[in-house]
Amino acid sequence: MAREAATSLDVAKLAGVSQSAVSRVFTPGASVSPRMADKVRVAADALGYRPNILARSLITGRSKIIGLVVAYFENQFYPEAVEKLSHALQAEGYHVLIFMATLTADNVDQLLEELLDYQVDGIVMASVSMSSELTTRCCNAGIPVVLFNRSQDDERLSAVTSENHTGGRRVAEFLLAGGHQRIGYIAGWEGASTQRDREQGFLDGLADAGVSLFAREVGNFHFDLTQQAARRMFEKPVLPDAVFVANDHMALAVMETVRSEFGLSVPEDVSVVGYDDVGLASWPSFALTTVRQPSNRMVDETVKILMTQISTGKFKPRRVAIDGPLIVRKSARIPEGWPL
Repeated sequence: MAREAATSLDVAKLAGVSQSAVSRVFTPGASVSPRMADKVRVAADALGYRPNILARSLITGRSKIIGLVVAYFENQFYPEAVEKLSHALQAEGYHVLIFMATLTADNVDQLLEELLDYQVDGIVMASVSMSSELTTRCCNAGIPVVLFNRSQDDERLSAVTSENHTGGRRVAEFLLAGGHQRIGYIAGWEGASTQRDREQGFLDGLADAGVSLFAREVGNFHFDLTQQAARRMFEKPVLPDAVFVANDHMALAVMETVRSEFGLSVPEDVSVVGYDDVGLASWPSFALTTVRQPSNRMVDETVKILMTQISTGKFKPRRVAIDGPLIVRKSARIPEGWPL
């Protein structure tokens, strides 16, 4: 027969303290003397007692859980960002519940429905968007939502991104300064705000110099689809002499394809530039020139917005875009005199 779980009353009796004292010991930030805490924890360990966090949330109205919805874990930027988000939220006393999503609206809505069942205190949407209906439900339920590395037109939602338009323009200026004349672009998923803003900034930078885009393909932020896009771009009689790729994950696919399948040298035959500055970008075999997403600052801003909205109950949306530098390595021709 299974042993009944110990209660806080059992711990209080064994420790010789009040039940409220036990509660204070297991409540983060509560005032309790070290001697009292030691007595209670010794008794709790002896009885195998653990506080029921979910039951406490019914009393406090706070689950201390943040729901994190993310897609694209194959993109190295997101595992790193999720780890940083998790650590930052844990430092604030919150636990993170991660849900993996696909890009279909039905899938995202279904996941969010499940998240709401967990009585989460806030939601971070990383690389995925949110329907207007569910945004309304979250607003009505008092659950703040922050979009991470994505924005959308709904003014009720806070969003934290890098300066994607500025980053795209910066890549155009760099490639033009390097003397490139046949410049291509490989897009990510065209429904993503990050993709649209990076491409528009890139096109605006080219247009300022009176240059038109030489070639364009779509890789949808997936490695294999980007390989196919690179094949289509480089199987033609006249090849691009430079390619800007919407993120590093795809840029690495382009480098692998043009080297192994077309025998081209990077950057002697073609310059390749990405966006994100993931860990692999600095590996000597890639040495990828890329725009760095300031992920630490993006995480800090995301957590700051969430904590402010949770503590105040005021959901005035904030839109934060953080500039990131162009990191120049060896995958692209370096213009003469360009600062390194």
